Amino acid sequence: MPSSVSEAVRVPEPLARARWLPSRRAVLGVLIVVGVVVLVVALRVTWVRAATQVIPIPARAGPVVSTVGVGAAPSSAAAGAPVVVHVVGAVARPGLLTLPPGSRVGDAVKAAGGVAQGADVAAINLARVIVDGEQIRVPRKGEAVSAEVAPGASTAGGPLSLNTADLGALDGLPGVGPVLAARIVEWRRAHGRFTNVEELGEVSGIGERLLTQLRPLVTV
Repeated sequence: MPSSVSEAVRVPEPLARARWLPSRRAVLGVLIVVGVVVLVVALRVTWVRAATQVIPIPARAGPVVSTVGVGAAPSSAAAGAPVVVHVVGAVARPGLLTLPPGSRVGDAVKAAGGVAQGADVAAINLARVIVDGEQIRVPRKGEAVSAEVAPGASTAGGPLSLNTADLGALDGLPGVGPVLAARIVEWRRAHGRFTNVEELGEVSGIGERLLTQLRPLVTV
C-alpha cells in the first residue's frame, strides 16, 4: 500500500518533464481581448471627460451707447426732430404748435383747429413744407396780405434769418450751396435756434473766410 497520496498518484515521467507552452492562437486571442478592453476603457474615459467639460458662456455685450460731442454731425434722431411753428390769424386755436418734420402748412392749420369762418385759404400755400421757427398767418377775406415768400427769405434786400430760412433760401447765399445749406439746417435742428451770427462758424465747412462774407447777409 502506498505510503502517501503522492505515491498513490504518480505522474508518468514524460508528463512530469513536459512544459506547458500556449499556442499562437491562444496568445493572439488573449492580446485581442486585452486590446478591446483597453479601447473600451479609453473611449469611456474620453466620453466622461467630454460630458463633464465646462463650456464657458461668453458675457453678454452691454448696450452700445452712441454719443455725439460738441460740433459733431447730428444724429439721425436730431435730423428728424419736430418743428415748432406759430399759427396766427383766422384759425380756431392760434398759438404755438409742435409738428412732425416734413409737415406742411395745411397740417399746421389743421392742428390749429382748422380755419375760422371768413378765412381766405386761397391766399396761402397749404402745400408748402414748413420750417422750424416760422410764423404762419391765415388771413381773412378782404384782409390785405403780401405775396407769400419762402420762410426766412429776404424782402427788400434785408438780411436772411438763419433761424427760419429754408434750404432754398440758404442755398442762395454766396459760397454756401446745397451741401452747406443742409448742414446749417441740421445744426439748427440739433442745437436749436441760432443766438448770434458767429455760431454759423460752428457748422462744418464754414471757415472764417466764408463767415466774414456771410456776416452782413444773415441775421438771427
